[in-house]
Amino acid sequence: MTEDLRRVSRALIAAADKAGIVELARALSGYGVELVATGGTRKALGDAGLAALDVSELTGFPEMLDGRVKTLHPAVHGGLLAIRGNATHAAALRAQKIRPIDLVVVNLYPFEETAARGARFDDCIEDIDIGGPAMIRAAAKNHADVVVLVDAGDYAAVLAELARHGGTTTLALRRRLAAKAFARTAAYDAAIADWFTRELGEPAPEYRAFSGRLIERLRYGENPHQSAAFYRTTERRFGVATARQVQGKQLSYNNINDTDAAYECVAEFDPARTAACAIIKHANPCGVAEGGNLLDAYRKALACDPVSAFGGIVALNRALDAEAAAAITEIFTEVIIAPDATPEALTVVGAKKNLRLLLAGGLPDPRVPGLSAKTVAGGLLVQSRDNAVVDDLELKPVTKRAPSHAELRDLRFAFSVAKHVKSNAIVYAKDSATVGIGAGQMSRVDSARIAARKAEDAARKAGRKEAATKGSVVASDAFFPFADGLLVAIEAGATAVIQPGGSVRDDEVIQAANEHGVAMVFTGTRHFRH
Repeated sequence: MTEDLRRVSRALIAAADKAGIVELARALSGYGVELVATGGTRKALGDAGLAALDVSELTGFPEMLDGRVKTLHPAVHGGLLAIRGNATHAAALRAQKIRPIDLVVVNLYPFEETAARGARFDDCIEDIDIGGPAMIRAAAKNHADVVVLVDAGDYAAVLAELARHGGTTTLALRRRLAAKAFARTAAYDAAIADWFTRELGEPAPEYRAFSGRLIERLRYGENPHQSAAFYRTTERRFGVATARQVQGKQLSYNNINDTDAAYECVAEFDPARTAACAIIKHANPCGVAEGGNLLDAYRKALACDPVSAFGGIVALNRALDAEAAAAITEIFTEVIIAPDATPEALTVVGAKKNLRLLLAGGLPDPRVPGLSAKTVAGGLLVQSRDNAVVDDLELKPVTKRAPSHAELRDLRFAFSVAKHVKSNAIVYAKDSATVGIGAGQMSRVDSARIAARKAEDAARKAGRKEAATKGSVVASDAFFPFADGLLVAIEAGATAVIQPGGSVRDDEVIQAANEHGVAMVFTGTRHFRH
């Protein structure tokens, strides 16, 4: 409707990031829009031959306090907040000789980037924008009359409307931009609050804010009737959110969730020490292994459960090479994620056009603290990330027989994997490879049985008479509440056990291990994963 159209006669531009600003300002000038700009922006416009009034000329007040105060003035905020059709507001503007501002362009001081690179405390404080958010919120509140731009990606849309409507904009566009503006300042403030919380070491602040920037809208969520989108946070952690998708179809919600689980799992294994591969299905490992090279690690991981690996996610801790790529592409795989890839590997994977290949640029550090959150009805559950690493734990032998060197190596490996298996988790391992995994069962005994059965199925498929659990070790993510789960593992052929300990029946479990000549170590650390 024509009564919703608002002419843009005056624009204020305050841009920390000058990308696209000159082109926008030149186009606005073409519609007869008067330009007002802050110092650095005004210089950029002047260098491009565009005339702009300095904001200090607008306010009649010089910029002061090293630039901390320049737009915090009634001449700016009165011009933004005045309701155009309100006679009282109009009279107030006339009395104070304030002219309306019809469009504001603000991109904020780069606090998020400054904090992310680990700058000094004082430097982060200096990059907290005050005047910018104030102008954004004022313009967004008065969006019935004012256009607010906080994203260079919206410049074209505004210019298109000005062209379509003869120098005016529609209420629909102004509302959409206002919504984005409030979301932007909310995300900015959330980043500042989160940084302060980390700096102060406060595990449970009175108010908790989370924010993210849209990476892409997804086709649907876990199921087709659910909507979904993928957002990037300010956390500097290599993974799906940082990855470059080289090829393949758009990632789905489930692809992203599973790929994240796979990459976090494989990151437990230091690439300087060994090559490692994790194969994930429905956010649970179905095969994990270390090897002398990626091909060896992949083949060992695949052997654990080749049936479940079909249509799975493959994560690698080293740059994908051609040999590993050729083996991985022999079966249907949804996603491969690695820190990088060789040109030869890219050629191999390129033959599978639908296969998604993600190059993350690095591995996430499993020791780095962070947050995880999930929604519950009417609330959020927030906790610190499980950054306990088995190499940092003191393993306490509790049985008559201590584990051998080979068993101890496999126990550490198995416990690293169990950390990434849904509870109740049981992991059998042998020669730095999983040979049976039981996940997500209500009973730990059932997890032990399922893992053993999986090993038997893999043996039959490979034409072996004996399951690989014979002579293996076993890891449990939490203590054995009774000896029954341990006895299932021993029956499957496990010779050594790693578990947190801490059950009221620890003595009973230890006695059962001793009776069967099985070595057992306690970690004192649990890895529930729900």
